[in-house]
Amino acid sequence: MPRVYTRSGDEGDTGLLYGGRISKSDLLTEAYGTVDELVSMMGFARSLSQSDKVKKVLIHLQKQLFQIASELATLPENYEHLQKNLGLIGVDWVESLEQTIDDFKQEVDLPAAFIVPGASAASSTIDISRSICRRAERRIVELKKQDRLKNPQVLRYMNRLSDLLFVIARYEDKELPFELTTGG
Repeated sequence: MPRVYTRSGDEGDTGLLYGGRISKSDLLTEAYGTVDELVSMMGFARSLSQSDKVKKVLIHLQKQLFQIASELATLPENYEHLQKNLGLIGVDWVESLEQTIDDFKQEVDLPAAFIVPGASAASSTIDISRSICRRAERRIVELKKQDRLKNPQVLRYMNRLSDLLFVIARYEDKELPFELTTGG
């Protein structure tokens, strides 16, 4: 079994996919690190969910987020390798998220009031996932402002993903009274 530690980051830099090294405090590292945090929280949410439908969608999204992180961890000059080996996020990924949002919305009534997270453990962790997703999105927006975002579909995907997570959290609590989901 290979060692888990490499010691190559002991000075505060990290290696990127397909080559190159950057500081661990670089905005790219912050962006893909936040996506990694999101994947972990979504795993926690999946472990708490009682819905097979939610579990199936969350694991699919977690796997897609590995691709998002891969794009963020690849320097523009190495994108050809990424495209050849893993592919790139496309418009179809965003459209699929939109379809999934619409599918979930057909099964849940959204209250005309603010949602106060905490109605259930599963929906709470999905709401935390949504918040982490928004933070990742803000980091990606900053990359775009700095002209460091190669694929604009990454930003569109993250924007739709946070919407989907909101709807999934409401779906998770669809059997609960609005008074509980809205905090009274």
